[in-house]
Amino acid sequence: MGVSGSGKTTIGQQLSAETGYPFYDADNFHSKENIAKMKAGIPLTDEDRWPWLESIHYFVMQQLTTNNIILVCSALKQMYRDRLSKSFEQNCRWVYLQGDYDTIMNRLKNRTGHYMPAELLRSQFDALEVPTGAICVNIRLTPKTIIDNIISAMNS
Repeated sequence: MGVSGSGKTTIGQQLSAETGYPFYDADNFHSKENIAKMKAGIPLTDEDRWPWLESIHYFVMQQLTTNNIILVCSALKQMYRDRLSKSFEQNCRWVYLQGDYDTIMNRLKNRTGHYMPAELLRSQFDALEVPTGAICVNIRLTPKTIIDNIISAMNS
């Protein structure tokens, strides 16, 4: 979990390759309306996010009947994380990709092919509630080091 541009997709895909767990991106669950709002530079509200979070929750519930998975999701607020993991909290490990505004803004300015404009980063930082009890990794580390740190923390 983390703000847009923190490296969730990159790290999630590499963690999936390392562990063999299937990878899913919560961005793929957004409605056309939510995507249109973000493309227009309009931050999503909690009301916009609830149906999205519900659909992700039920998808994860289905997947966990047969396998562990890796799901990347902004999950900026504790109430979002609580909803996503409801009824399987004991089997959920949160990983927080932690970075500062300037580092992430530079990444977003250089990113192509994503609907989330850099101008919305401030709204994400404003909404962010830093998780407690999560595996926290600094995004300035190399992806390999981040993956190694996550796997080590999950195995301890």
